[in-house]
Amino acid sequence: MAQLSNRLNRLAPSATLAMSQKSSEMKAQGIDVINMSVGEPDFNTPDDIKEAAKKAIDENWSRYSPVPGYADLRKAIVNKLKNENGLDYTINEILVSNGAKQSVCNTVMALVNDGEEVIIPAPYWVSYPQMVKLAGGEPVIVNAGFDQDFKMTPEQLEAAITPKTRMLILCSPSNPTGSVYSKEELAALAEVIKRHEDLFVLADEIYEHINYIGHHESIAQFPGMKERAIIVNGVSKAYAMTGWRIGYIAAPEWIVKGCNKLQGQYTSGPCSVSQKAAEAAYTLDQGCVEEMRQAFERRRDLIVKLASEIPGLEVNKPEGAFYLFPKCSSFYGKRCGERMINNSNDLAMYLLEEGHVATVGGDAFGDPDCFRMSYATSDENICEAMRRIKEALAKLS
Repeated sequence: MAQLSNRLNRLAPSATLAMSQKSSEMKAQGIDVINMSVGEPDFNTPDDIKEAAKKAIDENWSRYSPVPGYADLRKAIVNKLKNENGLDYTINEILVSNGAKQSVCNTVMALVNDGEEVIIPAPYWVSYPQMVKLAGGEPVIVNAGFDQDFKMTPEQLEAAITPKTRMLILCSPSNPTGSVYSKEELAALAEVIKRHEDLFVLADEIYEHINYIGHHESIAQFPGMKERAIIVNGVSKAYAMTGWRIGYIAAPEWIVKGCNKLQGQYTSGPCSVSQKAAEAAYTLDQGCVEEMRQAFERRRDLIVKLASEIPGLEVNKPEGAFYLFPKCSSFYGKRCGERMINNSNDLAMYLLEEGHVATVGGDAFGDPDCFRMSYATSDENICEAMRRIKEALAKLS
């Protein structure tokens, strides 16, 4: 009997994409669904970036691009890392990929051997454990729940490390929680990492600019950490360029060379026009980034206020990104008519079918007590979605 590879059978489908698809199907049937399931800014790409892309088309930037990305884009990224983060890289330490998602996967595939362990604090972005499995590695999940503001402690990290540990994946600001590690917290984690030879940290900093507590801190800044850190970033979230598919890693040159070798065999260089747009994003006026950040901060305050008024939900105040990850376990065991809520996936499906709001259950993110809402949508949508959620949850008893 024909069947898919064992490699593929190890993977779970993306819960966020599944929920988004389900809400799209309901919309197609004429149902008014507010989609808070997908992590995508609702802004349009700024005009000057679009103009740079149009110019690139007119100037025939339409050939294959070099596997690691155009030198001018990598130079722009080097300058960005220097000016915004105080980090010194060369263009040979930068590799541009088809979105930060590929950057993460490249790194995992390039560094993790069969049976090696990768520490992932939970809640985590849904794809991290799946990528580790794809590489033949073992995800080691460390629970960092609501009560510790969803942040892993140095003690937890130390306790999770074994002779098989190869990597820690750290996302700050975090998807799905919005938690941000402070400079002091990162320094303490760095001390643990440095005590263990051959342990690397993949620092997913894609939400860097959506930060409500001041300057972004990178774990690569500490003495001895640049050799151990692979920074992943890109243009998707800060510049509202999700569909342009441009991400990058900044890492020691030997790691970049390894990822380059891998990328050269299965996608080659990223889209030529998208790269010229990304170069513009990094080199032109940065005012658009701050405008969007302010809008997200206003929405954060709005959704936290409205969610806090819903009986049964426990809410923390996210410090970055554009997600709220409220604790909803008080509703487990309750019902509405014949419908029983046993877990966060049940609750998310109930909110979709009863309240017509698409969210994502926390099980997919490694925290079954919570669910995720993206507030990358208009104030009106947030107000209406929270009204519907409050109404639907009030029916459970």
